[in-house]
Amino acid sequence: MDDLYKTVKMIKALKIQGAENVAKAAIAAWSGCADKKKAERVLMNARPTEPMLRNSMRYLSKYGNPGALAEMIREADARIAGYGSNLIQNGSTVYTHCHSSTAESIMLLSRKKGRRFTVNLTETRPSFQGRLTALALASHGIEVNMYVDSAALHAIKEADLMLIGADAITSSGSAINKIGSNLFAGIARSFGIPVYVASSVMKFDPETVYGKQEKIEARSGTEVWNVHRKNIHIVNKVFEEVEPKNINAFITEFGVIDSGSLMGEIHGHYGWMF
Repeated sequence: MDDLYKTVKMIKALKIQGAENVAKAAIAAWSGCADKKKAERVLMNARPTEPMLRNSMRYLSKYGNPGALAEMIREADARIAGYGSNLIQNGSTVYTHCHSSTAESIMLLSRKKGRRFTVNLTETRPSFQGRLTALALASHGIEVNMYVDSAALHAIKEADLMLIGADAITSSGSAINKIGSNLFAGIARSFGIPVYVASSVMKFDPETVYGKQEKIEARSGTEVWNVHRKNIHIVNKVFEEVEPKNINAFITEFGVIDSGSLMGEIHGHYGWMF
């Protein structure tokens, strides 16, 4: 059980971050735990706004086959990277925000196919996950322009497309992603720049079908500013909802599809979620 609690602690502390990385770590922790029911219960509550983790536990509770689940995730990743890489052309400028392993894989595959393009990205305060994206892309020969979050307008208006990941997908066709994502998607829309959300539909939250709202995680204000003064309250919301009107399409394992087609694909391929 020590490894289980160690994994949960790392998830809570953002030592493991990114919805898919969190899910993979949870699968490994579940696999190594003798008490599967307890492991499932503890992991399901490791962090809010993590439906892929919860869906992974649902799958394991029903089928008990971590190997098959890991292969399902691997195949989904490969398909998403393939579909998404076709959207990036030679000479393109891609805008992205925060760090998404799924969005990153799309850009890396496009580069592997020989395309040369530039990535504009924002640093993503307060934890600076944008720097992770910058380092990964630059190490593969991709030109990166880093902007502070408040300069997002300048980063976006020069782009040909906006590409972000998602931590959750809802039944309304919205995506939950890093704070700032809806603001920046709205800016992209105002310039006529298409916005793509790269995400496995394993991140769909089935509870939203029944009217429940995806919980938006808030973290300690000390991550933003470690100050203790009367009348100063630090608000540190981690995620926000990207409205369907600001999303042109989702890049999924079933293709590049609009919000209205999501539910049919989910019911058809991942009926075990419900």
